[in-house]
Amino acid sequence: MIIGIPKEIYPGERRVALTPAALPALLKNGFEVLLQTEAGLAAGFPDAEYQARGARIAATRAEVFKSGDIIAQVLAWGANDVNGGEDLPLLRRGQYLTGFLRPFGERATLDAIAHSGAIALALELMPRITRAQSMDVLSSMATVSGYKAVLLAANLLPRFFPMLTTAAGTITPARVLIIGVGVAGLQAIATARRLGAVVSAYDVRPAVKEQVQSLGARFVELPLETQGAEDKRGYAVAQDEAFYRKQRELLGKAVSESHVVITTAVVPGRKAPVLVTADMVKAMAPGAVIVDLAAERGGNCELTQPRAIAEVQGVRIVGEVNLAATVPHDASQLYARNISTFLQHVFPKGQNQPAWNDEILRETLLTREGEIAQPRIREFLQLPPLPAGA
Repeated sequence: MIIGIPKEIYPGERRVALTPAALPALLKNGFEVLLQTEAGLAAGFPDAEYQARGARIAATRAEVFKSGDIIAQVLAWGANDVNGGEDLPLLRRGQYLTGFLRPFGERATLDAIAHSGAIALALELMPRITRAQSMDVLSSMATVSGYKAVLLAANLLPRFFPMLTTAAGTITPARVLIIGVGVAGLQAIATARRLGAVVSAYDVRPAVKEQVQSLGARFVELPLETQGAEDKRGYAVAQDEAFYRKQRELLGKAVSESHVVITTAVVPGRKAPVLVTADMVKAMAPGAVIVDLAAERGGNCELTQPRAIAEVQGVRIVGEVNLAATVPHDASQLYARNISTFLQHVFPKGQNQPAWNDEILRETLLTREGEIAQPRIREFLQLPPLPAGA
């Protein structure tokens, strides 16, 4: 099977789906790789490195789509809601499309992918099971985002992160609050601690307290009923507005005392919960910084502006929506390892004979034979279940 790697076209996207280091294992297992020229250049991988590892180079995007049995992207049509639709006429029936596809997105977009006849495999739907950990692109990219969020905050904050003792006196350390302790939150804690900040963290799931403390941060405990805060797959579960209102009241003091707040709370298929209100922002000291990693889903901060830095009474609110793309070299390497492992699992020895009942394939299968095939997504879109055996 031929894996086609087109150049990413989302504005500002510098990652690439496969890196040269990922090619030997794929070629050994029977795949061929066809790369659009300069697809990896923005991430620091020139065509010559791919050719040295056995890839072929295509002059045009159309050639990649025409020849590729599998099209592997970072932001495919769906996740790329700006210009990803340009690829739609290039897809063909029976061709596999994999990458970020935003399965909980617009019905019309998912229908368009389905009607193309392509078999879409959405990596966001990767099950959280042990044997799928090496394929978990969400966790890999969240690691990058959590790291970069702290660096962004440190760059904007008019203070040092660490305590410094100098001949002119002692500078006290910055206080950083992380709201949402998933993969991004844990990486943000570790990075802020390495920079010397005093770090606190809050999550609706009390089970993460040990993880927070193991990284040297203080866990913020709130007197809230948190039973049922996560589902069996480990994802956060949306709560009712009364819960979020009480949560905001209790978080107010911790937010106002912080120099940096980094929010990471998202619920799959839902608008991000508002955890930091306008009044909470106004209670922060001038110069404080909020980095909202949920900006693309509407934001955890009431005043977040996606793709912009807002400023309210001296507090800056960063609404960056694609932080992983700002560290393209290493982000691409992580992504490539995930997708390479995934493709070798789904297509053993590079053969177009996937085991359709395999849990990993079954959970990531978004469209097939003209239909939206994933039961969870059909339920989310209020579509009837497919007939048994379809």
